[in-house]
Amino acid sequence: MIFGRLPIDEAEGTILAHAVDQGNGKLLRKGHIISAADIERLKNSNVTNVLAARLEAGDMAENDAAKAIADALLRKYINGKAPFTGRANLFSTDHGVAIVNDILLREINHIDESLTIATIANHDVVLPDQMLATIKIIPFAAKKSKVDEILDIIEHSAEPLINIAPFQQRSIGVISTVLPQTRASVVSKSEKILEDRLILCGNRIQERITLDHHEMELAKGITRLMESGCDMVLIFGASAITDRKDIVPTAILDTGGQIDHFGMPVDPGNLLLLGHNGAVDIIGLPGCTRSPKLNGFDWVLQRRLARIDVTASDIMDMGPGGLLKEISSRPQPRNIAPSPADTKSVAILILAAGQSRRMGQDNKLLAQIDGKPMFRHVAEQALKSSASGVFAVTGHERDDIEKVIEDLDIKTFHNPDFADGLSSSLKTGFRALSKQYDGILVCLGDMPFIKAELFNQLISTFDVEEGRSIVVPTYQGKRGNPVLIASLFAPEVATVTGDIGAKSLIAENEHVVFNLDIEANSIFTDIDTPEALKNLQQRKDVAT
Repeated sequence: MIFGRLPIDEAEGTILAHAVDQGNGKLLRKGHIISAADIERLKNSNVTNVLAARLEAGDMAENDAAKAIADALLRKYINGKAPFTGRANLFSTDHGVAIVNDILLREINHIDESLTIATIANHDVVLPDQMLATIKIIPFAAKKSKVDEILDIIEHSAEPLINIAPFQQRSIGVISTVLPQTRASVVSKSEKILEDRLILCGNRIQERITLDHHEMELAKGITRLMESGCDMVLIFGASAITDRKDIVPTAILDTGGQIDHFGMPVDPGNLLLLGHNGAVDIIGLPGCTRSPKLNGFDWVLQRRLARIDVTASDIMDMGPGGLLKEISSRPQPRNIAPSPADTKSVAILILAAGQSRRMGQDNKLLAQIDGKPMFRHVAEQALKSSASGVFAVTGHERDDIEKVIEDLDIKTFHNPDFADGLSSSLKTGFRALSKQYDGILVCLGDMPFIKAELFNQLISTFDVEEGRSIVVPTYQGKRGNPVLIASLFAPEVATVTGDIGAKSLIAENEHVVFNLDIEANSIFTDIDTPEALKNLQQRKDVAT
């Protein structure tokens, strides 16, 4: 290919390298093939030369070269679209796990600098119509001999460059072992998080068993699930597996099964146990799977749901990229499919430390509403949400407040400075949570009309990278509560004072505040006087 600045009279049939003004504000764009008529217009505009490319014998036009390589990579579950500007893209037609031949990709990309292929990562989860790869020809043409060399490598490769293993329906049983002190809410929440993972891969839990944390009981439970037709058994142990002779691996062996591997170079996820009994996968889950954050189990689960073999060697090869802890940009399993929620974890923080001075002697949070304390209504709705965790700050009448939620999976933080106002509770919560979560959804404990759906709307809208670092609900243009604040504002929160909460913080950071319009005025309803409480107790739309 000849490339350079050419006299305008010699430019017919060449490919324009950069846009040129042909007069009257009209441009000949980059990549345009110059015609005789173009030359006349350019000459009339006093253009004497252009920077252009002319193909020679042995050259292959960029779109032709890109299409030839893309066509060679098409297969079941992968299709392509027409090339443009030297680029051809490949797309998935199914939901599953991508298998990328990294060795073949490296070989192809080392053929010639002008010919490039970029793919998604090996074993990424993909959706229908998701881009898998892009073939880009860097200059306006490539040597046909180099394109043919790539096509020959692809044709004779034992494995394709990229393939899709669709998710398949598995019959999945879950066992949760318990100790005397294990809360039922911990079991149910763990199973919900697990089912969210499965749903994102086209599966659900078919059977659930809860039993004592003992190898004999566990072995019976595994056998029962296998006999009922389960081909995958997932085990939440009441305590972490610490050795190959611990309760979970012993139970697997007692059923006649085998332990394939214990431990993995992925954190979180180190204590995963992989086993099987015949064709049945049996996996001892590490404690981190009780959280929706990405962990090593996700990598194993996704592959096995797509019927991709996972060997001990495969697990030991997961070290590169296996340090997942404290990396907020990693996608959460409950949001594997691309979405605004991919890069965040959000905790709900309920503020329940105030003295309720305007209520007189009574603590409004303990007031009965439809047979339950007001604070209990808020707590239950928070637990129904998609938040990664629910917490509360207590202060005034701490023991009575904590007793209201003692059976719920809600950790509390005591604020000894509660008399200093709302800001002291906000600071207490941020100190405890800001390093663990990407965002903190601050909710007042006296808002019994707040529903889980509102929490979910706020969480799904929150996205620091897209400039939605603070999300505030609004109704008819007026702002209310609760408010979601990115943890990166922890230093600013540490400076707030008085009883106005985060209002000053919001006012000072309007450029990253997103006003979320909702269709309910519950965001304004908090109970501050005996009269307001009396009116509330007569209403019928309290959150349940």
